[in-house]
Amino acid sequence: MRAVVQRVSRAKVTVAGEVTGEVGTGLLVLLGVAEGDTEHEAVWLAEKVGGLRIFEDPDGKMNLSLADVQGGMLIVSQFTLLGDCRKGRRPSFAKAARPELAEPLYQRFVAAVAALGIVTATGRFQQHMDVELVNDGPVTLFVDTAERGPSP
Repeated sequence: MRAVVQRVSRAKVTVAGEVTGEVGTGLLVLLGVAEGDTEHEAVWLAEKVGGLRIFEDPDGKMNLSLADVQGGMLIVSQFTLLGDCRKGRRPSFAKAARPELAEPLYQRFVAAVAALGIVTATGRFQQHMDVELVNDGPVTLFVDTAERGPSP
């Protein structure tokens, strides 16, 4: 699984003119599911992203988590994060999981974040979405479960 994590002062996603998810202070997470991903990756990534200390404390240091600032997480599925642009000009999405695998793992990620006590909001899986955000900082991080090292 891959996640692009953006610290935001606000973010929302709209599908066909309807706002489906919205947060104020918090995180916008663009989430891509790869072939071979499992529930283990979904839970690990949810705990990793949910616990990131990327909000400023009173001294201006990135030392606070999402829970510390009582922020929310807007989670948007995005298979294009698995795009491979190394050859030619048209990205290959061969490493992205098929929708029947990706959607349950996306939903498992959302549930695992909610289980941490974090308010969650979402887009709609496999829909065209308009995503608006105000990136706070800007702070943008990339987290990939394939780069986490050996499993415990």
